[in-house]
Amino acid sequence: MAMISGFSKNVKQRAWWANALLAFCLYMTIVYLPFDLFFKPLAQDQEVWFGLMFTGWSAKLGGVVHWLIYALGAYGLLHQKAWLRPWISLYVLQVALSMLLWAMLDSRGAGIVQGLIAATPFIGLAALLHFKPNHYLNQDAGEA
Repeated sequence: MAMISGFSKNVKQRAWWANALLAFCLYMTIVYLPFDLFFKPLAQDQEVWFGLMFTGWSAKLGGVVHWLIYALGAYGLLHQKAWLRPWISLYVLQVALSMLLWAMLDSRGAGIVQGLIAATPFIGLAALLHFKPNHYLNQDAGEA
């Protein structure tokens, strides 16, 4: 019971968007990436880094890196670790850059306008993570 009470208190200390990010990191760590790594056939595996598509074994290796990143993000958010800053915002900016580069450089991309539309929410999230660390790092959730 104390564990549930502690978790509930922990959740209340963060802004809603930080809790949503924690939930996403937990989902990626516990559900999606184990499926991706251990059950998805090698021929179907794809990972995107900096707008470049990787397939096969390079995608599996990228999946391991993604798994580590999401696990560290989940742990850092759950336990409000100070080392999370600035790394979490830099990773989210990398996602935004990947969205933009994918749209511009890949033959399946829809161009710069679509890339900017896809990247904008991630740029906003990176700004929140950078400028409002008290919403996910310390005991005072501020103006959440």
